[in-house]
Amino acid sequence: MLACCLKGADWFFWGAFMARARDIPTPTETMLKIRVPSIEKKFDPKAFLANIGQGRRILEFRKKTSIYAQGEPADSIFYLQKGKVKLSVVSKQGKEAIIGLLGPGDFFGEGSIAGQSLRMSTAIAMSECSVVRIEKKAMMQVLHQQHEMSDMFVAYLLARNIRYEEDLVDQLFNSSEKRLARILLLLARFGKEGKPEPVIPAITQETLAEMVGTTRSRVNFFLNRFRKLGFIKYNGEMEVHSSLLNVVLHD
Repeated sequence: MLACCLKGADWFFWGAFMARARDIPTPTETMLKIRVPSIEKKFDPKAFLANIGQGRRILEFRKKTSIYAQGEPADSIFYLQKGKVKLSVVSKQGKEAIIGLLGPGDFFGEGSIAGQSLRMSTAIAMSECSVVRIEKKAMMQVLHQQHEMSDMFVAYLLARNIRYEEDLVDQLFNSSEKRLARILLLLARFGKEGKPEPVIPAITQETLAEMVGTTRSRVNFFLNRFRKLGFIKYNGEMEVHSSLLNVVLHD
């Protein structure tokens, strides 16, 4: 009936109004088109390394237990949650060289993701250890997908590279007494994140001599000196005091 009352130009405006009205969304359509922003949980590298999941599991090792051996297939990377680990290399002549002592928060076995097919060193638990084993594929995937994880891992590798340079300078220019003092401080994790661990698990003088690059008798002489000066307490286990820094800093 309304259409009958429309004449001439009125039809034009009515047609335009109806065409425009067809394009106006209904309230329901409007609600459906509203996008609710997705809330993505931020990736936490420490949480990733603290829990089991696809391609990773937590392993427990007793003191003096082998975690992996030199020459074995390199198919995973490890993250040390608790305890201390010794890395060593054995020559064809059977001579062993200690290349690293690790503590909580350290990675090892990372050569597997850098193209190594076989382990270049042996990892031995120096105390009760809790270790996260991450398969190579799973580690590569998380490094590609999660920037927080790759940033953390790169920062660790750079810090360790600096440590190796410091070790080289230490061997070239410092006395064996200073080298021993520095190694004891590193074992007690002075200068690392968190509180130091002044009590070092039992470690033989032979092992310390290998790390310092001197004889066991010299290590014994320096340990006795440190003890008399009050820098350490030494009775099976060793308690390292921050005052031992005086030996490293003194010229």
